[in-house]
Amino acid sequence: MNPYIMLIFLLGLSLGTMITIMSSHWLLAWMGLEINTLAIIPLMAQHHHPRSVEASTKYFLTQATAAAMILFASSTNAWMTGQWVINEMNHPLPMMIMTLGLALKIGIAPLHTWMPEVLQGLDLTTGLIMSTWQKLAPFSLLLQMNQNNSMMLTIMAMMSVVVGGWGGLNQTQLRKILAYSSIAHIGWMILIVQYYPKLMLMTLIIYILMTFSIFNTFKLMKSTSISTLATSWSKHPTITAITPLLLLSLGGLPPLTGFGPKWLILSELTKQDLNTMAVIMALSALLSLYFYLRLSYAVTLTISPNTTNMISQWNYNIKKPSQHLSTTTALSLLLLPLLPSIFTIMI
Repeated sequence: MNPYIMLIFLLGLSLGTMITIMSSHWLLAWMGLEINTLAIIPLMAQHHHPRSVEASTKYFLTQATAAAMILFASSTNAWMTGQWVINEMNHPLPMMIMTLGLALKIGIAPLHTWMPEVLQGLDLTTGLIMSTWQKLAPFSLLLQMNQNNSMMLTIMAMMSVVVGGWGGLNQTQLRKILAYSSIAHIGWMILIVQYYPKLMLMTLIIYILMTFSIFNTFKLMKSTSISTLATSWSKHPTITAITPLLLLSLGGLPPLTGFGPKWLILSELTKQDLNTMAVIMALSALLSLYFYLRLSYAVTLTISPNTTNMISQWNYNIKKPSQHLSTTTALSLLLLPLLPSIFTIMI
């Protein structure tokens, strides 16, 4: 794609997200979401591959349905209450429709089925944008809304964690595994947004850091499936040695950074006397941790001095890790001791 056209689409992505985040009127927020959607679709279909075109079509239809639900809910709220302000949505009917529309936008269970299929048809760079940047605008709307439907959000959050764990168990494609991982992490954020919004914001930032690191690591190693991870040692020994730690951090294993948000969320749930919910979330996190361990095992199985039965790729161009990948990888692994201080500053 032409760099100037790419720049226009990236500016459109940024503009749409900023409009939605800064708006207090539903029509303006809806317009930002639409600009955001229309800007990312050409990036999805830029390779002209049947899978990418199919993914773009699925994403467009899903996002159009979600946008129609959001517009219908905001119009119904204005008709019933006379308010277009985002934080003045108090009627239960438009509130429920709006929550479902935003859930479809983000990919929360049970409205998640489009996300693994779409992510599988994209390259890793566009998949990274869809897994991180595209979540910001809908999350900002969820933060501004009055959370009167806490039971529905709680059920959807717990379903997301369970579905994200179960769905990734039997996958062999890395992009589908990362899609189910995203669904599980979104469940943790949605669960805590109604009790402690600032903790949700910190969880989202750490999730973006870890996801950025793992997507760029797989892109550097040119790995899209578990089988291709077996040849990564001969190409990038250092990155291959760090990849299992990144995966375990994404799974929330102490003493890595990913353990911090889950630890704080479980602590907050127990403070709210939601002990049963905390136990269910902790047990559901073990499902996600299992397929992260599976990926870690696939990587470490061929680390020197072990050998691989696959054909080594001798004719390749070795790319050096970039500075931003090194920075985000270090933060994804070593940020846990600083999290209490960061959390205190955010409060």
